[in-house]
Amino acid sequence: MAKTQRLDIVTPEKVVFSEEIDFIVAPGVDGELGILPEHAPLVTALKVGSLRVQQNGKFFKVAVSGGFMEVKNSRVVVLADTAERADQIDVERAQAAKQRAEQRLGNKSAEIDVARAEIALQKAINRIKAAE
Repeated sequence: MAKTQRLDIVTPEKVVFSEEIDFIVAPGVDGELGILPEHAPLVTALKVGSLRVQQNGKFFKVAVSGGFMEVKNSRVVVLADTAERADQIDVERAQAAKQRAEQRLGNKSAEIDVARAEIALQKAINRIKAAE
């Protein structure tokens, strides 16, 4: 039997996923990290991106907007600011959020929080890409 590892994806609101998996690729702040069962212990910050998870030979994505990942004893815990499985993403809502962020960035008003608008744009684009 193939070895597996436990994956728990948790946000402040809920547990998004908690099952055995084969493999995960996560968007670490210093690059992508591939984690197999029995990986060496590590803790890393995550950036906005998609987790690519292999379970029973099939891949699925989870859009995350930052957080942390801990790997220890064939268990991966992702503590994410937000996390959403690709099959549950409302693409129309994500596209609307992308348009709003682009409009805010296009408006050169001093009242616009540019950093916040850029993060909103990154999150919306990430959700759209994950859903594809």
